[in-house]
Amino acid sequence: MATTQVSIHHHIKNLKNENFIGQEQAKQATSIILDLIKEKKFNNKGLLIQGQPSTGKTALAYGMTKELGANIPFIKLVGSEFYSKEVKPTELLMMNLRRGIIIRMKELKEVYEGEVIELQPEESNNTVGQDIQGYGKSLSHVVITLKAAKGTKTLRLDPTIYDSIVKEKIAIGDVIYIEANTGIVKRCGRSDSFATEFDLELEEYVPLPKGEVYKKREIIQDLTLHDLDMANVKPSSNGNDIISMMSNLQANKKTEITDKLRQEVDKVVHKYISNNQAELIPGVLFIDEAHMLNLEMFTYINKILELDLAPLIILATNKQGLNTINGTEDIVSPFGIPQDLLDRCLIIKTKPYNVKELESIISKRAQSMNLKINPSAMQKLCQIGDESSKKRGLRYALQLLSPCSILMEISGRDEIIREDVEQCMDLFLDLDRSVEILKTNTQGFL
Repeated sequence: MATTQVSIHHHIKNLKNENFIGQEQAKQATSIILDLIKEKKFNNKGLLIQGQPSTGKTALAYGMTKELGANIPFIKLVGSEFYSKEVKPTELLMMNLRRGIIIRMKELKEVYEGEVIELQPEESNNTVGQDIQGYGKSLSHVVITLKAAKGTKTLRLDPTIYDSIVKEKIAIGDVIYIEANTGIVKRCGRSDSFATEFDLELEEYVPLPKGEVYKKREIIQDLTLHDLDMANVKPSSNGNDIISMMSNLQANKKTEITDKLRQEVDKVVHKYISNNQAELIPGVLFIDEAHMLNLEMFTYINKILELDLAPLIILATNKQGLNTINGTEDIVSPFGIPQDLLDRCLIIKTKPYNVKELESIISKRAQSMNLKINPSAMQKLCQIGDESSKKRGLRYALQLLSPCSILMEISGRDEIIREDVEQCMDLFLDLDRSVEILKTNTQGFL
């Protein structure tokens, strides 16, 4: 039986999903946080999820994002990612912060929309000198006729628009729309009057547009603050509209994004929001292994939490008790995180899974991989995953499923048995046994 490769958190659809097993108290606390966010009462606050490894900290953050909406950005970072020689840690944090904030722009545009029933490029003769006529031709304009439910309209377009028409591979019978102000051409699909009775179609068929060919239409576009920053790194125009911003995305540039530029972008965004032309949609910035950050990074996160344009910041750590803050020698704080930042955070704790929950998690994982597990093998895997028994942990138990499936296939069986699990344990060491080997036999190791 072939196994299927799946991501670790593919099953997390929301916090109430039956596939999200255990952590009832943590899920209840997270649901309260979600209500505060939806009511816009969670401003200038952070969230810290603390718990042992493989107790569902990242799953909680994923579940929160799913609850907030399908279009909410989820930016996941690990504490060690900030130690790069190419980008300053604070700059990397700010870039990902602004990737986690969506600006939904609403623009009322004049468009021509309809089915193409005529498409004719018109050429004119070039005159070179006085004695030579007709030495070559050039495109003078494009004649295009569009048909809608309430009539047709013939347009005489600039020759530069013909490049967009060719690029979009527009032909007679296609449904398109053309923005009157910018000349942007977009192919919506093939007119459904050309649909056939074949079961498998390569084309997407769309109905004939309603109303007149010429109409005013509200265009909604989602952009992140980082998109706007990159679009304005080296502006080529003085316009403050969204078209001016996006037109700069095509330019080749490597100029640094400065705080001054970000402030100018924020002014434009605030202007759009105050005029009801845009909507702010904050996402989630999730930083796992937050104890790896240093004092400078923690101070910067404090600054971010005070900003008007900030996503929900979720920190996660598996540290317990008092720990020295990374990058310092004598500053001790709970979880290795400064107390002034902890004061801004609500803390949710995850707990180790019991045996029944472990069995459900392993069964769900095996089901997603199209694997069958013998009851005796399941009992062994649960013993491995039980933290209280000082065994290997849930992650190690789940990682054994793939090599166990190989042994199962080699033996010609259709289910994993206990012997497969025990053999894989001998082949693949866990962390605790690796440490024991190093302690008992130090010779031969660097």
